[in-house]
Amino acid sequence: MNNLFDIDGRVAVITGGSGVLGSAMSRYLASQGAKVAILARNEEKGNALAAGIRSEGHEAMFLKTDVTDRDILEKNCSDVLAAYGKVDILVNCAGGNMPGATISPDKTIFDISIEDFRKVVDLNLFGTVIPTMVFAKAMLPTGGGAIVNMASESALRPLTRVVGYGAAKAAIVNFTKYLAVELAIKFGNTFRVNAMAPGFFITEQNRTLMTNPDGSYSDRAKTILAHTPFGRFGEADELLGSLHYLVSDASRFVTGTVLVVDGGFDAFSI
Repeated sequence: MNNLFDIDGRVAVITGGSGVLGSAMSRYLASQGAKVAILARNEEKGNALAAGIRSEGHEAMFLKTDVTDRDILEKNCSDVLAAYGKVDILVNCAGGNMPGATISPDKTIFDISIEDFRKVVDLNLFGTVIPTMVFAKAMLPTGGGAIVNMASESALRPLTRVVGYGAAKAAIVNFTKYLAVELAIKFGNTFRVNAMAPGFFITEQNRTLMTNPDGSYSDRAKTILAHTPFGRFGEADELLGSLHYLVSDASRFVTGTVLVVDGGFDAFSI
C-alpha cells in the first residue's frame, strides 16, 4: 500500500512562516520532502529560517510579503512558480492581535478601538482570504491542492478579552467551510480546504496576555490551564501531525472540517 502521508516533492506555501508556529511548520514540511516557500514580513527571521532548512539538505525559499496586499502576493506567487513550478499546499498561518482590539480587565466593550479591531480583522481574515485567492488560482493547472487555514479556540468558544481576534477567527471557520464547497463543486474534488483550531500555545502575539514581566504565568494563563484537561500549554510541534494529515493524501476525502488541537479545552465544562 502506498504511503498516504508521503508529501515528497510537493510545494508548500506558508504565510506567517517565520513565526513560532509557522517556523515549526516550515521546518517540518521541508523535513518531509516538501519544497517550502516561507512568506512573512520579517526578512531577517525569514531568511535565517530558510537558510537553516537548506543547510539540512532540504528545499526552502523566503519571500517578504504582506498578506493584506494582493499585488505583493501575486508577485510572491510568481516567484514561487518560477522557482518550483507549481503550488500544491497553502497554509494560512499569518495572524495576530492588537491591544486596542483586546479588552483588559479594567476596560469594557465601550473602550474598544474600532481602528484596531479593523486591523485585526484585516490581518487575520483578509490575510487568509487574499492569499487563498492568489495561491488557490495557482493550483488550478495541476488540478487542485490542499489549503489549511489557522482558526483558533476563540473561533469555537467566545473568550474574554480577545474580541477582535475571536471575531476574525470565527469568520475564518465560516470561510473555510464555504470555500471547501465552492472549490469542490466548481473545480473538482481534488481541492480540499480545512482549518486547524489550536488551543493555547504561547507565541509572540499572546505572550503579554499569558505571562507577567518576570516570566511567570498571568492569572489568565492560570485560568486557561485550570480548564485544560492536559494541564499545560501546547508545544508548536504538537500541531505538526495534524497539519501533515490535512496536507497529505491521508485526508483526501476530508474537506470543510476544523481539526481541534487543544489538550481537551473545548471538551471541558466543569
